[in-house]
Amino acid sequence: MTSKTGTTHAHAERAKVEADPNRVIVFDTTLRDGEQSPGCSMNLEEKLSVATQLEAMGVDVIEAGFPIASNGDFEAVREIAKTVKTATVAGLSRASRKDIDRAWEALKPAASPRIHTFISTSPLHMKHKLQMEPEDVVQAIADSVGHARNLCDNVEWSPEDATRTDHDFLCRVVETAIRAGAGTINIADTVGYTIPGEFADLIALLRNRVPNIDEAILSVHCHNDLGLAVANSLAAVQAGARQVECTVNGIGERAGNCAMEEVVMALRTRQDSMPYGTGVDSTQITRASRLVSGITGFAVQPNKAIVGANAFAHESGIHQDGMLKNAQTYEIMTPESVGLTKSNLVMGKHSGRHAFKTKLKELGIDLSDNQLMDVFGRFKDLADHKKDVYDEDILALVDDAAVRHNDHVQFVSLGVRCGSHGPQSAELALTVEGESRHATAQGNGPVDALFAAIRAIVPHEAKLQLYQVHAVTGGTDAQAQVTVRLEENGKTVNGQGADYDTLVASARAYVNALNKLLVKRERSAPDALDRSAPAAE
Repeated sequence: MTSKTGTTHAHAERAKVEADPNRVIVFDTTLRDGEQSPGCSMNLEEKLSVATQLEAMGVDVIEAGFPIASNGDFEAVREIAKTVKTATVAGLSRASRKDIDRAWEALKPAASPRIHTFISTSPLHMKHKLQMEPEDVVQAIADSVGHARNLCDNVEWSPEDATRTDHDFLCRVVETAIRAGAGTINIADTVGYTIPGEFADLIALLRNRVPNIDEAILSVHCHNDLGLAVANSLAAVQAGARQVECTVNGIGERAGNCAMEEVVMALRTRQDSMPYGTGVDSTQITRASRLVSGITGFAVQPNKAIVGANAFAHESGIHQDGMLKNAQTYEIMTPESVGLTKSNLVMGKHSGRHAFKTKLKELGIDLSDNQLMDVFGRFKDLADHKKDVYDEDILALVDDAAVRHNDHVQFVSLGVRCGSHGPQSAELALTVEGESRHATAQGNGPVDALFAAIRAIVPHEAKLQLYQVHAVTGGTDAQAQVTVRLEENGKTVNGQGADYDTLVASARAYVNALNKLLVKRERSAPDALDRSAPAAE
């Protein structure tokens, strides 16, 4: 291992920046900070799915979780560390040996591991959160970063609430962290307080006043409380930062984080004023957005930049006329550049397995034989009921099949009686651990009756927190995609389901959520994290 003092730390991200000074490292924290959004928890299989997608699109660093937070988080970080080969895998830890040792234990299998440790540095946080004197914080930084560096060559350190930290003190603690062995210094706008010009000045100040700043990559982590996370991150890049921490769809605590897709496409589109680049394959952006949205149940607002349903829609007559004459009149980037293809009728009820498999390949989807059999069967059923089958329909079927892998409870059939003259009722058949079970229930509408029937077959006390339906495509025969969120004893899970029948999709979504809840019960263990000092940045 190289010496900690006065050494340029040899890790892949620094090599990229040294090879190209305009290279911006993309640090994705969807699986850590993004998952801290209320109701946004993911299970192990879902986290692995997101990590695999992030690696496929060329993200440089994947922050996989907070290993000491729980046994589940530890397991997720360790499994992602085993799975990911081309991206660096990071684990978060507070400034304690226990946290750092736990993070390293989870990260050991990684081809390229990184320990990311942090402590608060603002007067407000030091006094009220840490209840520590500034000198004690400086010592804690030296001790924690030094310990992490003895374990791992690649160490990142973050001053929490950096944008409200005294500038002289911030310079001092950054210098201390670098001297102790940090190869990346991440300036966190934890509460989304700063504005672009101010943040750019702060980055410039650190570059000018910290004597050993050239031994580390400057990173930024911006929250979106004032809607400025992306703007602040781009201002920091122009001022010399070379790593941006972000999340898919901008998910995260409170108002969320800097949106990865917005930063990537802003840098790609405005090369004239921001001549910086990333290693992200932008054509994978839409796929990543849909995956994260489906897993978390956080729908993307229609007017969301880059990945919203209306991002490339032109309804105004003047805009349509301009687009027909020259797309550049109202389009600064192409839909294809973010992986959005025009909905074309590509398949029908006469399409065979080979054609279907070829279409999946075109969509970048690789399924096992069992998954292919399941999805193809669902596709043929859909084609019998839906006149036009679009790419989005096929993607919805694939996503639905993915979330139902190894379910304890499985949907079989559903019949409902509904309308303005009640009572509304549902007749439901499920299999529970392979055993067929049936129930009939009444409710205040068909959905209420359906969910009552599920509770009759699989008794539970979980509360329904979210029931959300959206159409996959346009038209009255559009396939429905449903998200259900259940909460039990403080644990929340999201379930998804897709079908040409909205009520069947609802049943699939509820059953999927219930399966996740059963898994959580099996894996339930005492929380290892001291919640008096929650994770943040």
